[in-house]
Amino acid sequence: SLIICDRWNRRVVRWSRRSDTTQGEILIGDIACWGLTMDDQRYLYVSNVGKHEVRRYKLGEKNGTLVAGGNGIGYGLNQLNYPTYLFVDRDHSVYVSDCWNYRVMKWVEGAKEGIVVAGGQWKGNALTQLSSPQGLFVDTLGILYVAEEGNHRVMRWTQGDKKQGTVIVGGNGEEARANQLNRPD
Repeated sequence: SLIICDRWNRRVVRWSRRSDTTQGEILIGDIACWGLTMDDQRYLYVSNVGKHEVRRYKLGEKNGTLVAGGNGIGYGLNQLNYPTYLFVDRDHSVYVSDCWNYRVMKWVEGAKEGIVVAGGQWKGNALTQLSSPQGLFVDTLGILYVAEEGNHRVMRWTQGDKKQGTVIVGGNGEEARANQLNRPD
């Protein structure tokens, strides 16, 4: 089956991949979802931009368990401001693109506060800053890759160096040339 964040209908739905399927099943209703991912134990993680939080759901569960944010909108280490994309590593740590705080946060399983692993120096285009971080991925070496919508680039942040990232794609404006990106997700 496919699990879909149906953002503008404020729900998360599951659709069977069978060709005779005519409607989806609502898994989670009344949620301003943006990003979702699943871990190796089939728990679903969903970011809620309306409540500035991330929850983990066992399939069939309606309320889920808070794993990041949930303390209102803000800049504190226990808060998020428009969490968009997510990544869960093999240790079940949740990485969150904290879009309007211009940072990526890592929430270790069970933590009450997150750790800033990229950005956090407010909005800008310096190598220490992010601008509207979106899609993200962490490889098996712990290297974080972040697509920045605002700076039209993809950056790499190594695990030990949280102060500064490296531009690996784009960052040369928002046109359509071969060395440019335009609002990457």
